[in-house]
Amino acid sequence: MTDTLRLSVRRPGPDLAVATLIGDVDLHTAPVLRADALELIETGTPRLILDLAQVDYFDSTGLSVLIGIWHAAREAGGTLVLAAVPGRLTRMLSLTGVDALLPVHATLAEALAYSGGGASG
Repeated sequence: MTDTLRLSVRRPGPDLAVATLIGDVDLHTAPVLRADALELIETGTPRLILDLAQVDYFDSTGLSVLIGIWHAAREAGGTLVLAAVPGRLTRMLSLTGVDALLPVHATLAEALAYSGGGASG
């Protein structure tokens, strides 16, 4: 695990943001994810894709944060979509039933196509 989590954000559409997460999501770094995602939603980007391809570890604290982000996005008329989800998180999503709420895609390109952002973004 690392002590840092970095988010790199790009906006392929006027109300769509792709946040690429780099690092681990755990008790120490989940607040960074929450704060950055909520800021995106609150500043007019309610449709959010989280690209998790560069995340090695994702714990239950991070899962709780995802649910909170999903609620905030829905309240703002948007969505939360996950791309390239690590195996541990895939299992947590399935076991908790959260996979019924959050669209999960194998690749960022699939998530962009699903979200109307185009394959190239």
